[in-house]
Amino acid sequence: MGGHGARTVADRMEALRVPKRRVPAEVLLPGGAVRRISLFLAEAASRHTGPERPSDLLNGGDDFVPALDEEGGVMTFLNRAGLAVVRLARELETDDADGVTLPTEHEVEILLESGTALRGLVSYLRPRERSRLVDFLNEREPFFRVHEERAIALVNKRHVARVVLVNP
Repeated sequence: MGGHGARTVADRMEALRVPKRRVPAEVLLPGGAVRRISLFLAEAASRHTGPERPSDLLNGGDDFVPALDEEGGVMTFLNRAGLAVVRLARELETDDADGVTLPTEHEVEILLESGTALRGLVSYLRPRERSRLVDFLNEREPFFRVHEERAIALVNKRHVARVVLVNP
């Protein structure tokens, strides 16, 4: 019995596997622990053109996100609600902006419940009647993007104690 009809279950499962790309990130956990990880992102996003971004993964519906713990070299499953901040390279979080519409931007300082402070720029596109910072912060997605000096921080709203406008 051989031939090409004798594919193993593993071979058939491999054929169904969705290609993912591995991207490095740093996570800040409650209590201040920092871990270097790699996230696995799809080559195509489900809600916009182009590849999946880390914010797509974190604002998705799954409670647990698979990641590779870079320090231990082991697969881990992170409870998305327990992640305070995910920091990554700027090029991994590109905007959907059309280049014509100007975004609303605010420089902010964010104080997390743990006492950690972040500072950076929030930038978003919203209808004029819903373009206040408070409108943006109260949107449904649990994570929002902060452009820091050297990286992008995806901040989990559940861990934010206060957002202060810098030079309003």
